[in-house]
Amino acid sequence: MSKAEDQAGFRYESVADDREQVRRIVSATGYFSDAEIEIAVELVEDRLAKGEQSDYHFVFLEQGEGLVGYGCFGEIPCTVGSYDVYWIAVDPNCQGQGIGKRLMREIERRIAERGGRHVYAETSGRQQYTPTRLFYERCGYEVASVLPDFYAPGDARVTYRKLL
Repeated sequence: MSKAEDQAGFRYESVADDREQVRRIVSATGYFSDAEIEIAVELVEDRLAKGEQSDYHFVFLEQGEGLVGYGCFGEIPCTVGSYDVYWIAVDPNCQGQGIGKRLMREIERRIAERGGRHVYAETSGRQQYTPTRLFYERCGYEVASVLPDFYAPGDARVTYRKLL
């Protein structure tokens, strides 16, 4: 796949409809609490309100008439070249088609353009999140830390890291 083909369908600026599209995608995954879903929407709202002054950057992937997945990332405060991937989610009806990997590659490309050297992504250690952890590993991430009982008793925070 050429670079132009790989970047086809990506959009980087938020539009008003993204609030509901992000809510739809994140809700449909069945992984996130109501509070987490609201945070995903709040990050879109922050970008809409502040534009380039926002600390949150987005990669939206559209196919046909709609949004099929998105990612949100930002530089970690007080670091030089370290970035967090805050969100990456794909519509469940579109999973298994390589969309998540395309999104992650594009997020990493955008981070590298900004001088990023390290990318971090965190997720839950619960059994339900095994596919998420495997996804990060297939994308070349390695476990950087595990914090037991971080989210709740029995629910560790697993942080992944990749060098660009």
